[in-house]
Amino acid sequence: MTNQNLKKRSSLMTDGDARAPSRAMLRGTGFKDEDFKKPLIGVASCWSEITTCNMHLDKLAKSARDGVWDNEGAAQIFGTITVSDGISMGHEGMKYSLVSREVIADSIETVAGAQRFDGLICVGGCDKNMPGSLMAIARVNAPAIFIYGGTIMPGKFEGKDIDIVSIFEAVGKFQSKKIDEKEFHEIECNACPGPGSCGGMYTANTMSSAIEALGMALPYGSTTPGISTEKLEECEKAGKQVLELIKNNITPDKIMTKKAFENAITVALVLGGSTNAVLHLLAMAHCIGVELNLEDFNRLSDKTPQLANLKPGGKYVTVDLHRIGGLPAVMKTLLDAGMIHGECMTVTGKTVAENLENVSHFSKDQDVVMQLENPITKTGPFAILHGNLAPEGAVVKIKGLKATKHSGPAKIYDCEEDAFHAIEQDKVKAGDTVVIRHEGPKGGPGMREMLSVTSALIGKGIGHEVALITDGRFSGGSHGFIIGHTAPEAYVGGPIALIKDGDIINIDLENKSMDVELSEEELAKRLENWTKPAPKYKFGVLRKYIETVGSPKYGAITDKF
Repeated sequence: MTNQNLKKRSSLMTDGDARAPSRAMLRGTGFKDEDFKKPLIGVASCWSEITTCNMHLDKLAKSARDGVWDNEGAAQIFGTITVSDGISMGHEGMKYSLVSREVIADSIETVAGAQRFDGLICVGGCDKNMPGSLMAIARVNAPAIFIYGGTIMPGKFEGKDIDIVSIFEAVGKFQSKKIDEKEFHEIECNACPGPGSCGGMYTANTMSSAIEALGMALPYGSTTPGISTEKLEECEKAGKQVLELIKNNITPDKIMTKKAFENAITVALVLGGSTNAVLHLLAMAHCIGVELNLEDFNRLSDKTPQLANLKPGGKYVTVDLHRIGGLPAVMKTLLDAGMIHGECMTVTGKTVAENLENVSHFSKDQDVVMQLENPITKTGPFAILHGNLAPEGAVVKIKGLKATKHSGPAKIYDCEEDAFHAIEQDKVKAGDTVVIRHEGPKGGPGMREMLSVTSALIGKGIGHEVALITDGRFSGGSHGFIIGHTAPEAYVGGPIALIKDGDIINIDLENKSMDVELSEEELAKRLENWTKPAPKYKFGVLRKYIETVGSPKYGAITDKF
């Protein structure tokens, strides 16, 4: 097959007399006659100086670009945005975080559609970069590979590994006078030692692992440190491999199947991953036309043990997982146990089973990942709850919990800041049922993560004695008795909008239920007297988001479902 036959999309832009103006502009960027015969690859880079997660992605994107040019392809880097979840956490800025996922997806799709790229490589780091890139890859459906910018190395304090969640939790400890100002400052100064995404099995590493398991990233890429030579080599390899995908016509829809999504969910559960995986995998599946729903998560969670001893709640960080064999070693165990689908195609051009054929099992002489016969928990670290308080579902983080039931009167706050201030002032006590509402996709808007709140509770020592319910989200770094994504959200008149201080809420994790002790008649009466709040923003991207975003049940996407 000649290179010209690989230009299934870009020939529309570069071939023939009528396209001379297009070629003239490309010549201005450095293209020569022979380059117009090569398949054109777009390299989407989420590079930015605003966060450690993305500050090195320019080098990775250039390495991927060079890998294309060195293998008879033509490549162009283009930029898209990122926001830093860690920096925007706990204030107004976090309202833009989930919105950024949509902006990233829309912007990559827009450039790829306009420039008629024959293939795509997307390079991302922070949490929303990954699902945003995969949503765009799915929509464009040209041969594509995702490259994760890589995990950060752990910081060190008093001989122990620390990370970004360490300083979030130190806030509560400092306010409770459990640590002094000097220790507080030292943790702040050492938590983030350089490039890479947050080190535990938080949202970034959960999504990178899920995407590798899905088959859309090269093996080992999800755990490779961001500052390693391995990561640069992976980028060069991706540049070469995307051309092979074009030659063999392996498009995302041939990889991102229902079974592949089941593999991704299973891996996220085994690793003790972030609840954000629910939202993002639903959104990615929608964009490729796969019917994935909340019950798929419960079905898989019920039969999938948690094996990884990773933060939050565990002992280790992602570089430790890489050290013992990375995700392929984990997937080898799962494949041999019949827990994942080995026949699924991947971006290597081989199936999952073929990729794992020569992979060794992780050693039994380590406790980063437990053996199947000795799991941390027998079922997954998160599950979907239903009940009269969450008719469209809610996501609970089970990881690390000792209690499976909670019952008590509601203590209601209408925004994250109010709840945080109440915790600061010791107004939240062990045994409380805290409800934070009007933080959903439309009502927030943007479905903010509550890491500042959950970290403050942990820092004060009551994180596992307080039930926290919200129509917002939780960071992958959050832990405790926490329930998010409660839907329908308060802004649209969901039951969470109708409850009052003192209403009794019953949570039963074994039965996957969350109910308020109110009759249907009482809820209906309260709904009749409920007034929909005015949108918090009258113009701009947040107003557009309010008008277009859907329920978390479908991944909080802005496409019509």
